[in-house]
Amino acid sequence: MGMEKNYSAQNIQVLKGLEAVRKRPGMYIGTTGIDGLHHLVFEVVDNSIDEAMQGFCTEILVVLEGNDVVRVVDNGRGIPVDIHQEEKVSALELVMTRLHAGGKFDKKSYKVSGGLHGVGVSVVNALSEWCEAFVHIDGKVHTQRYRFGIAEGPARETGSTDRCGTEIRFKADTSIFETTTYNFDALSNRLRELAFLNKSLKITIRDERLSTPKSHEFKFDGGVKSFVEYLNAGKKVLYHEPIVISGSREDEVQGTVELECAIQHNDGFNEIMYSFVNDINTREGGTHLVGFKAALTHTLNEFLKKSKQAKKFDDTFSGDDVREGLTAVLSIKLPNPQFEGQTKGKLGSSEVRGIVESFVNEQLELFFDRHPDIIAGILEKSVLAAKARIAARAARDATRRKNAMDSAGLPGKLADCSDKNPAGCELFIVEGDSAGGSAKMGRNRQFQAILSLFGKMLNVEKTRIEKVITNEKLQPIIASVGAGCGDEFDLSKIRYHKIIIMADADVDGSHIRTLLLTFFYRYMTELIASGHVYLAMPPLYRISYEKKTFYAYDDAEKDRVLAASGRDPEKLSVQRYKGLGEMNPDQLWETTMDPARRNITQIHLDDAVEAERIFSTLMGENVAPRREFIEENALLVSNLDV
Repeated sequence: MGMEKNYSAQNIQVLKGLEAVRKRPGMYIGTTGIDGLHHLVFEVVDNSIDEAMQGFCTEILVVLEGNDVVRVVDNGRGIPVDIHQEEKVSALELVMTRLHAGGKFDKKSYKVSGGLHGVGVSVVNALSEWCEAFVHIDGKVHTQRYRFGIAEGPARETGSTDRCGTEIRFKADTSIFETTTYNFDALSNRLRELAFLNKSLKITIRDERLSTPKSHEFKFDGGVKSFVEYLNAGKKVLYHEPIVISGSREDEVQGTVELECAIQHNDGFNEIMYSFVNDINTREGGTHLVGFKAALTHTLNEFLKKSKQAKKFDDTFSGDDVREGLTAVLSIKLPNPQFEGQTKGKLGSSEVRGIVESFVNEQLELFFDRHPDIIAGILEKSVLAAKARIAARAARDATRRKNAMDSAGLPGKLADCSDKNPAGCELFIVEGDSAGGSAKMGRNRQFQAILSLFGKMLNVEKTRIEKVITNEKLQPIIASVGAGCGDEFDLSKIRYHKIIIMADADVDGSHIRTLLLTFFYRYMTELIASGHVYLAMPPLYRISYEKKTFYAYDDAEKDRVLAASGRDPEKLSVQRYKGLGEMNPDQLWETTMDPARRNITQIHLDDAVEAERIFSTLMGENVAPRREFIEENALLVSNLDV
């Protein structure tokens, strides 16, 4: 394996100078919001992953305990506990209490490491009210406890053990973080990624905060191939097996660069692309992704020239053409990654682009030469995509010309608000003319705009963009939001910071909400990701007694109101709203639109992978996965009004 089994204090190097992490936490973890809180968990998990990359760890357990405590356990070698010669304290104490201390700097201990550019477990310790480390090593358990990053005493032997590995427990500091309540789904999403990227590594997450604990176990023997198959589950794929290319390249600057990539096209129109460097999700891409995309476009253009499709399309493909319906996962590992920004969202190492591009070019050419049927199918789809792109451009130009002639460019169905500062403005997208009329009369005209929808919405999951741009039901929404759609969407141009979908609490209303969310997810993803999309929650019941009125938003709340009233039920009037249109403007304002009293639900994108699968399953062409999903989840729905 080439790695040293002897991992001791002498492998730990200290880069002097501990910064005041507690004074400037944002510098180290990006934010003190929920993402920064989750970053703590992943810094600890990264240490275990680094052990797995070297072949020493096969299982990782993450437990969300009560009182906002997190426990991370692995079966790696265990953090060394012997005394460091220069520093005169245990290696464990160095790793836990010094900012730049760890085995990542000693090339013999870790060839590649996700934690290298990270801030390490010492920052988790510094930002925790308390932290405990239990190291199982050489038949003994060694324990050390810390408060606000400072050891309460030296590491000490506290028992014997028949296993090896490290266990870290910590409680994030409530005086630093805006919230210390962890999101199980967001953590699960990242741990699932890590399991895909580390073939056969078992990662379990357990939530013990609930009366009935829930858990996920992730273990994938196919690595990135399994990841692509998972992302494409329920989709109609163009070729049966994902194309997998893997290998390594030597580079003067980077040394050994390992590359692994899996791609598979489906018959849809959306691109799903995940890229990783040393297991870190590079959400903003970087040089490795630029190289990959360039290689894919170049290779398909070369094959187009010598194919039958060249007669149908005598132009060249753009990158978007060849990536329509593509699901791809690119994972590279290199010893010295240079990231842009402390939170590692984007790879900046310039030489990596050329390494990835030449490798992918060469491997794809070899694969397509051996599989002419697969390349023929991809070329055919790419030609259709290119023609659709040209049609979409013409549709956009026509729409722009029409809007230029119409002075405001805003749809007639929009009742706009008077305030022009987007930060304080809200757009209610309301189903039905009667509800739209009530909303217009009941709203606060200063900051609330109303857009009434009519007729059946388009399911964009089954539609190319040129049909979306020209669709008469979607055009008013695109124009009202004001930021374009698809690859031209610009979040900085949105006209309202709250987009609130207001639909009836019945099956038709649910369908409208789902169609709208599918549209926003596919063509204005950033709108959801940035937290600008909300669902209005209209009440189901109006309960009146003498001159008092109560509203109930579900059956359970209605029963509570009735029980609490303690009055003769015969004198109580219970009205069941069939739809928003039944409410008069005053009622709609006080129950659903008044910021001081309403209930609205913000739509989050914590787990993009699961969102992708669910939208594809529920809104796509394939019936069997949809039936399966509904059968599995039907019993979980409590408020379906059929």
